[in-house]
Amino acid sequence: MIEVDGAAKSGSGTLLRYAVSLATLLGEELHMWNIRAAREKPGLRHQHRQAVLACCDVSQGSAEGAALGSMEIWYTPGKAMEGGSYSWDIGTGGSTTMLAMTLLPVACFAAKPSSFTISGGLFQDFAPSAYHMKYVFFPFLRKMGIDADVEIRRPGYAEQGGGIIEVKVMPVDKIKAVRVTKPASVSLVKGIALCSHLKQAEVSDRMAQECERALKRAGYRVSIETVYDSTATHPGAALAVWVDSEDCHIGSDMAGRRGRRAETIGRQVANNLIEDIASGATVDRFLADQVILYAALAEGVTEYLIPRLTDHVDANLWLVGAVLGKFGAETELQGQRVRIKGIGYSRG
Repeated sequence: MIEVDGAAKSGSGTLLRYAVSLATLLGEELHMWNIRAAREKPGLRHQHRQAVLACCDVSQGSAEGAALGSMEIWYTPGKAMEGGSYSWDIGTGGSTTMLAMTLLPVACFAAKPSSFTISGGLFQDFAPSAYHMKYVFFPFLRKMGIDADVEIRRPGYAEQGGGIIEVKVMPVDKIKAVRVTKPASVSLVKGIALCSHLKQAEVSDRMAQECERALKRAGYRVSIETVYDSTATHPGAALAVWVDSEDCHIGSDMAGRRGRRAETIGRQVANNLIEDIASGATVDRFLADQVILYAALAEGVTEYLIPRLTDHVDANLWLVGAVLGKFGAETELQGQRVRIKGIGYSRG
């Protein structure tokens, strides 16, 4: 049985999601307690509960304690994932991308291709945006031999949600280790400025223009597409930019919210991107923790440079060491360099 204290390290919901993923892949029971204990609203929220239930769905497993507010669960996976089409509705503005990221490692080793249609939030604070997933996260995974993509069917924002994504994943035999340790020369930055039902206020243009000004002052060429959407169930906005490079996987994004000016979003998104590039990193501050699980499952040694040590990087390195260490996984952090020896996991 896998035993995880949910209050360890950052104590975030990420520990729960990745612990459930690993338990499903390994076919081991999971007991986790103190889930999100230090948070303002501790225990399972809608998106965390749905992550557990979704893993039950794809593995025909079972869970005890998977209720809203619960701080302790027992999860028993059933069998290896077969693949196919699945659909889930978080029911709130909870993150669709976080749910997808829980299922993605499992789907990588399914018997056949998988498709997830997930309803909820696509753009909000403290969660990866659908644009970051599409233009930063998935391109890095493709280096590791993982063929996955996301389609935004309808935008959705916190708190109401209402957005829809479809994620498609092709199974692999093994994940490939990668070494991305040489900072690239960055010339072009691409991006998307999106708003829903806010065309009169020119929100997309204002975000894009402010971001472009800051990035051009830093010496970069910039191409940001402006999108005015009318399909979302409620108003909202998001800005995402990313480096257009095969060797530099750095992006930055921010969602709108009441009281947050479009110009503020544009400046902050630009500043975060500039800061991560200037650090000499090869991945951004968010991708740094998102790829740890895949590196630990891969065959061989993965290395990359991070812009800073975040709580999520610290927590995910700890988790894969605790769960996969007995199978030979090794993690090392020296300055900006993350080094992970994977276990060469394969289906069966």
